[in-house]
Amino acid sequence: MSDSTIGPLHLGEAAADASFLSVLDQRGVRPHWDMADNSSLVIPEATTVLALTWKDGVVMAGDRRATAGNVIAHSRVRKVYEADRHSAVAISGTAGMAVELIKLFRTELEHYEKIEGTTLSLEGKANFLARMIRGNLAMAFQGLVVIPLFCGYDTAIDRGRLFSFDVVGGRYDELNYATTGSGGSEARSFLKAAWSEDLSREEALGAAIEALVSAAEEDAATGGPDIKRGIFPNVLIVTSEGVEEVEDEELETVASSILDGRP
Repeated sequence: MSDSTIGPLHLGEAAADASFLSVLDQRGVRPHWDMADNSSLVIPEATTVLALTWKDGVVMAGDRRATAGNVIAHSRVRKVYEADRHSAVAISGTAGMAVELIKLFRTELEHYEKIEGTTLSLEGKANFLARMIRGNLAMAFQGLVVIPLFCGYDTAIDRGRLFSFDVVGGRYDELNYATTGSGGSEARSFLKAAWSEDLSREEALGAAIEALVSAAEEDAATGGPDIKRGIFPNVLIVTSEGVEEVEDEELETVASSILDGRP
């Protein structure tokens, strides 16, 4: 577990100029939401996401279902996104706000790289995402909670790393696997039994999909793979080579094998 204090973010002396959010604040145009007059709205929620390390990097996956109360609002929501060349982020919580936060996060990383001429360290990226979550605290108190997972390949130490967060911006360095969302506890229980430090790419991918299947069996808000309708989790694999999106054809093969083998 890492110190959740945000600190200087490894941004250097030009931190303020290198921050896109600082530019928005200076101009008074940072996006914000006011739910004071809309407390009765039922807003789509993104549910289960997870990540696990394997011998060459990290696998990050999310189911595709979003719920609004007891209704399935969407069946093909994307919850896992490339953040930059060597990192990825997954969302759970208020779907629309989470997507906007991730877009802003990606813009922030691009802005920093253009201003500084170098990429932010992986830990610096995680710290900055924690600060963004903390900045959403007022909205979280109104029920608009966003809790992502973040992962990447740390070129400084030559291994994959992953980070979890809490609603107040606490940042935690997870060693092996992490989950969040409504089906997170079921997915975590499966990964606890399935994870090992020498997992291959295929084994790690299979473990991620089966963890989502296990979550879907216990949690109505989590959608498992739907072979008939061609709905599969979205999965990113991060290695020293960069971020790879797993295609539906491979996911269908893995999901079919898992579903056929379950009682």
